[in-house]
Amino acid sequence: METRLYHLYTLTALHVGIGQGSGVIDLPIAREKSTGLPVVPGSAVKGVLREELRPDALPLETWLALFGPETTAGQDLHAGALAVGDARLLCLPVRSLRGTFAYATCPLVLRRYARDLGTDHPPIPPLEADQAAHADNSVLADQGHVYLEDLAIPADAAPEAGTWADAIAPRIFPGDADWQTLFRQRFLILTDEDFDFLAETATEVRARVRLKEGTRTVAKGALWYEENLPAESILWGVVACDRSFRASLTRSASELLTQLPANRELQIGGKATVGRGRCRWLLG
Repeated sequence: METRLYHLYTLTALHVGIGQGSGVIDLPIAREKSTGLPVVPGSAVKGVLREELRPDALPLETWLALFGPETTAGQDLHAGALAVGDARLLCLPVRSLRGTFAYATCPLVLRRYARDLGTDHPPIPPLEADQAAHADNSVLADQGHVYLEDLAIPADAAPEAGTWADAIAPRIFPGDADWQTLFRQRFLILTDEDFDFLAETATEVRARVRLKEGTRTVAKGALWYEENLPAESILWGVVACDRSFRASLTRSASELLTQLPANRELQIGGKATVGRGRCRWLLG
């Protein structure tokens, strides 16, 4: 079995929900149980890939080898070779007084990301309580502070932050020097506690209504609130591929992985008819 990293870059707000919520937000987004950070389940990503790459985009035999048969009817039953892990939050776009917004992350997230990279990775800068680190060409800092949402956080330039930005940017914006520079200028490493707070409070919440026909007023009980992961969010996950289990097609894991798109726009999650869920899929 071979594994590769994939990234998702949200082009519009993303809603992958859990159904009815119990708090103020009626339709919250999915979050990891252990960390409380937003997550896109691997089943959602794999289902979208399966539909996107149907036999009009891939040869039928290859498509069946990757994803398995659609039904259990018939004799040719086998497992699909492709496994898609959950997409976890790498960088959260947070409103900033300077630079418009920051690509915020934290040491815990970077350590988890480095573990999945499985290669040499930049060191993580040590942060004091309520401190942040940015690259030397940052557009976020103002007299030694960054201002995110309602927070004023002391911030210093750290070479490790610039090195991390340089490592991540080409994976998210391959071949686009302008966006790689923009990312580096807005990359920010917060403490775990500050990032956790912003991941809980700085997501996008929209009010939705249903109008009563003929009056153009809100129907009774038809006001609800939906949570979204903001546009410009960055997530990562791991895909694993085994050899083909389909008797009529002999392919290695490496050969099957080459059939997956390297850079493609996908529609993920709910609320597609109101513009949610446009994402850029980036493999490798």
